[in-house]
Amino acid sequence: MAFDSFSAFVVMGGHGPYVWTCYGVFFLLVALIAWLSIRDRRQVVRSQQREQAMVSSGQADTARRDLAGGSFQRIPTTPNESISKS
Repeated sequence: MAFDSFSAFVVMGGHGPYVWTCYGVFFLLVALIAWLSIRDRRQVVRSQQREQAMVSSGQADTARRDLAGGSFQRIPTTPNESISKS
């Protein structure tokens, strides 16, 4: 398509608002996806650095237990069992 002027290019025979809106939405979504990806990557890198720092300082077992949500405890299933058993 050839246009006589820049204003004819912008208007695009009456279809300009639709075309430019589509381009705007597309570039907005691409920018949003890029920003969210960069943010998520930074969070993953920070968590890995924290975990590596804990491993190098000797707190790895404690950190893994904390991340796993603690430890399991056996629950008595019969009246003869005691909670104090491990």
